[in-house]
Amino acid sequence: MEFRFGVNMLASDERMRWLDKCRKAEDLGFDVVATPDHLGMPAPFPSLVAAAEATERVRLTTFVVNTAFYNPTLLARDVDTTDLLLGGRFEVGLGTGYAKAEFDEAGLPFPRPGARLDHLEQCLAVLRRHYGERKLPPIVLGGQRDRMLRIAAREADVVALSGVHFNRDGDAASLADLSELDERVAFVRSEAGDRDPELNMLIQHVDVTDDRAAGLERIQQYDEAKPVDELGELPMLLVGTAEQIADRLRAHRQRFGLSYITVMEKDMERFASVIEQLR
Repeated sequence: MEFRFGVNMLASDERMRWLDKCRKAEDLGFDVVATPDHLGMPAPFPSLVAAAEATERVRLTTFVVNTAFYNPTLLARDVDTTDLLLGGRFEVGLGTGYAKAEFDEAGLPFPRPGARLDHLEQCLAVLRRHYGERKLPPIVLGGQRDRMLRIAAREADVVALSGVHFNRDGDAASLADLSELDERVAFVRSEAGDRDPELNMLIQHVDVTDDRAAGLERIQQYDEAKPVDELGELPMLLVGTAEQIADRLRAHRQRFGLSYITVMEKDMERFASVIEQLR
């Protein structure tokens, strides 16, 4: 598949600042503007509706909705309305929610993983019924463990491999190594059967630098149990010159099938030089 590039951004506390950021993402060559769904951050659906006003080309996606916070029928209404207002540019990313602290803040019980996955499946079923014969927007699902990836392989247009292990409270604990990523991709392909979903990865860190050795030292914080040389090989951590990073992304596409790359807002401008190499 051809590369696609997304940026995961937060709506600013001032309308024009948010619209300017969205325009900038489009001008820098990104294909997708994404918004996360966490308490303490702007709500994703209205943020994307505003982003559509300021842009012409980019697709717009929730990355990803915490379905555990939603009644499935009301979520389907929000998805349908957002899809309508975005004029065909919407991609709906759905997740289970993972941060216990957010459930505590909302005064909601924190269900076990199996119950959250049950609810996600219910949301998908209700969404499909709600749309009926109409075409759904592309669905983005992702994670790292078997059941979530099985659902994603069966249901999603985009499977987002997190490459991150979380502890019981939802804090990032470690990063998947290359052999695990090989196995996870093989698992998705096996579960997908004749389907061929696009594979995405959220990049945790981009450092465009001529001094790769120094850049590698700066990524130790992401997994202190792994040596920096090993961290430097992982797809979710990109360090080197723009040319080196572009070559690494080509290699990751060849090995893992990762063609849809999403970066964090903090890395948007520096990653633009990599996009130029890959166009």
